[in-house]
Amino acid sequence: MLETRLEFPDNRLLIDLFGEFNRNLAQIEQALSVQIIHQGNQLAVYGEAGAIAKAAEVLQALYVRAEAGREITPGDIEAEIRMGGTDEKARPTDQMELFQGGRIEVKTRKKTVEPRTEAQKAYVRGLFENELAFGIGPAGTGKTYLAVAVGVNLFIGGHVDKIILSRPAVEAGERLGFLPGDMKDKVDPYMQPLYDALHDFLPGKQLGKLMEEKRIEIAPLAFMRGRTLANAFVVLDEAQNATQMQMKMFLTRLGEGSRMVITGDRSQVDLPRGVTSGLHDAERLLKNIDNIAFNYFTAKDVVRHPLVARIIEAYDKDDPAK
Repeated sequence: MLETRLEFPDNRLLIDLFGEFNRNLAQIEQALSVQIIHQGNQLAVYGEAGAIAKAAEVLQALYVRAEAGREITPGDIEAEIRMGGTDEKARPTDQMELFQGGRIEVKTRKKTVEPRTEAQKAYVRGLFENELAFGIGPAGTGKTYLAVAVGVNLFIGGHVDKIILSRPAVEAGERLGFLPGDMKDKVDPYMQPLYDALHDFLPGKQLGKLMEEKRIEIAPLAFMRGRTLANAFVVLDEAQNATQMQMKMFLTRLGEGSRMVITGDRSQVDLPRGVTSGLHDAERLLKNIDNIAFNYFTAKDVVRHPLVARIIEAYDKDDPAK
């Protein structure tokens, strides 16, 4: 076993770096198969050469995070392990100039969102740089969450005038029957994941006011027909459940000054048997057109519970189509 030593100048920050009962160090040890021993403001890291170098990168990046007064969560540690410790001091401050080698941050009213995998990083870059972007991959990879975060960021920065979030109202393998209430009551259950994301990024009162003013809209895909969506950030979620005609209708709503994001999971199509998914069709027809970004995720990009990635991998292995 090899050893490397790290020294951190501010002892007060080591409480945040180590975590309660040294849980942050334990997470790094388990993930990288290293041993970390601390004495005062020094850390000794033992293990294989590559693992030691990686652990040192992660620890230094987390220390910089603590210096900036930012929280260190298990998800932040996992992100550093996945992507490596890019020097946060080199991070650009202008949101539209984040892609010069620094980390990517998406600032919203309530929180700052950071991509936690390389695929997520490329996806966020694609959302800022293209008027039309696709995010395709399994559940839990942050496709919708990151798209809504970017939409809120552009909205509060004055780059778009409104946010429009849409989904096909398709039942996921169950017959729910007739739902009570007015039209909003009937479609809200299908739209709930979009509401959840917005509540993460905007204070409740502000969100309510913006929705009342129609500056933020959440609507079923069928309601998009006949509209031209200008100066808006538009997200179509669960696009694998849009038909070919619905997808064409939605894509042709794109207006001046707008950006559009299409997200979906090809393995979760809930359309009737024999109906072709509009997402599959759009991917086939548009993949060679300039200024349209296609971003793909795998089970390795899942940022939910670690078991979710293993479940997705197990189903993928058992799928005869793959």
